[in-house]
Amino acid sequence: MKDSGSSGGDAAAGGGGSHLLVRRVMQMTMVVVAFVVVWILMYNSSSPFAIPVFSRYITTRDSTMISYDPELESVLKNASMENKTVIITTLNDAWAEPNSIFDIFLKSFHLGIETERLLKHLVVITLDQKAHARCQALHPHCYQLETKGDNFTKEAFFMTQDYLKMMWRRIQFLGSVLEMGYSFVFTDTDIMWLRNPFNEFYNDGDFQIACDFYNGNSNDLNNLPNGGFTYVKSNEKTIWFYKFWLNSRKAYPKMHDQDVFNKIKMNPLIQNIKLKIRFLGTTHFGGFCQPSKEFNQVCTMHANCCVGLDNKVNDLKILLDDWSKYMALPNNTKPNVHASWTVPQSCNVVETGKTKADDDDQQFI
Repeated sequence: MKDSGSSGGDAAAGGGGSHLLVRRVMQMTMVVVAFVVVWILMYNSSSPFAIPVFSRYITTRDSTMISYDPELESVLKNASMENKTVIITTLNDAWAEPNSIFDIFLKSFHLGIETERLLKHLVVITLDQKAHARCQALHPHCYQLETKGDNFTKEAFFMTQDYLKMMWRRIQFLGSVLEMGYSFVFTDTDIMWLRNPFNEFYNDGDFQIACDFYNGNSNDLNNLPNGGFTYVKSNEKTIWFYKFWLNSRKAYPKMHDQDVFNKIKMNPLIQNIKLKIRFLGTTHFGGFCQPSKEFNQVCTMHANCCVGLDNKVNDLKILLDDWSKYMALPNNTKPNVHASWTVPQSCNVVETGKTKADDDDQQFI
């Protein structure tokens, strides 16, 4: 009896040991498989076009844009509206020369409708000492951006290495402004402010951008945007998006920020975080690519689709002359007037449908 019992017990123990071994092998196999899956997902997440997994969100959220600068905080605070919104433009020496782009830009605020008061909210980001000195002579809110050895004093011609560096430096800087809790309107300096644009922004838009060519639908991601004019609200979604945008340059090293935006704007990751993108129509936010035909509604006009600093200066001066003639009309006749721009003249306008003209042979557009 004892032997039989012992024999049965040994058999049971042997069977139990076999099952335990199988379970351990299965557990180890599952651990190895899980490790491989996680590794694959993390590897894929290094591409901005990977499957939307948590590792991408963690990587993007944990990355920082630039180090905190108390001087920048002071400049933004002094220029800020009550809702922590600022207007930002950038300037280098090539555009800061007397009677050049910067002078024309400031003049447009004085000629525009309800725009002069917005100058107190304008922050000019300068890229070199000469531009900074010129800014301080003309404007109260100037901040010189450290460029870490890069020389952005001269014109940076379209798609050169200097041009690309400036484009991505801008995205990095604007992302840091969002991280500091400030919403902003970014405007190229070759954009004329003719009316207060804040009434024309969408209440539900987190990220709003002007267009070279607008198809009539502000929600349509197929619009052809222009990064020279954006209105961005500071929130977790936009902070994440600017980091994602900046990181995406690694996938497209020879593209500038605007073309990379066109590549990523339909990415599922952006849909997952529910970032609301709205495109601003050219009736209110026009340019040489697609001019506004409504003098009674236009807010801004951009010297886009234009090659050469001298050509921009010439045509922007003519544009302000056109606007001054319109403003000189009696108020009771303006609603019925059918005014039209006499520009572009010197500027070379590209064919409709191109995403970007070789127009940005300029500074930090």
